[in-house]
Amino acid sequence: MPSTTEFAATSDGVAFYRAYDRVLDKWPVAVESTDLESEYGITRVNTCGHPDSPSLILLPGAGATSTVWFANAGALAARYRVHAVDLMGDAGRSRAVGTPVRTVDDLLSWFDSVIRGLGLDTYALAGHSYSAMIALAHTLRRPERVSTLALLDPNSCFTGMRAHYLARATPLLLRPTEDRQRGLLRWETRGRAVDGDWLDLLARGSAHFPSAKVVVPKRPRPSELAALQTDTTVILAGGSRVHDSRRLADSINGTYPRISVITVNEASHHTLPMSPRREVDAALGVALTGLADG
Repeated sequence: MPSTTEFAATSDGVAFYRAYDRVLDKWPVAVESTDLESEYGITRVNTCGHPDSPSLILLPGAGATSTVWFANAGALAARYRVHAVDLMGDAGRSRAVGTPVRTVDDLLSWFDSVIRGLGLDTYALAGHSYSAMIALAHTLRRPERVSTLALLDPNSCFTGMRAHYLARATPLLLRPTEDRQRGLLRWETRGRAVDGDWLDLLARGSAHFPSAKVVVPKRPRPSELAALQTDTTVILAGGSRVHDSRRLADSINGTYPRISVITVNEASHHTLPMSPRREVDAALGVALTGLADG
């Protein structure tokens, strides 16, 4: 498997980065792209919004890249200085050219380096899917830094994933191909519309981007969640096949003092955060500011 630098020079790499740029071009606001150096490599951050606005960090689902926030960037940039991050070791423009991320401590240390590189003291934080696990683990470790937290259809933060979802996803994990990635999305979304350019980016990244070990934070203990100091909103996809959203909502509501739940009924796990845009924008508005977006 080539390094990220070598991958960029291959025909698959050229096609992947062209697809990345096509999706980034969908952002309805001006975007500044920055490369932050750390011992783990170079992290790409795509930033928009007024420099004097409160800071918001966005973390994408695995393979989705930071570009996935194109549908929400306009509404979020109206209130925040938005920093969308490409995960280290995952598909995107971050380059794992330093110390490998092998442990949860490495993963959280890498994210700390991003915070330092951005020069932030406090910030709102939102993460989708796998990145919800990173965002929650970071918040539990650095509660004084995170002003508000939004977890979009989180994997394994409160409960495990459904066995039938894992059975569908396992062939893709074992031998990723573009067709397998597209097939999983088609099944999980139940045929809901997904942006074609983003799906092309996801499929190309899954099949061709240099793979790295996926480091998975442990599910927090109930006592840790009960002691959470940060106002947190779990935004569930009502049509998610990753878990039973209604059962998960029932298990959270009234159990943890600082955690509330919003369910976006028309969303599936893999259509978040892109669609349905208005409903997701409104949920993020409530989660991050306590205000509904119009």
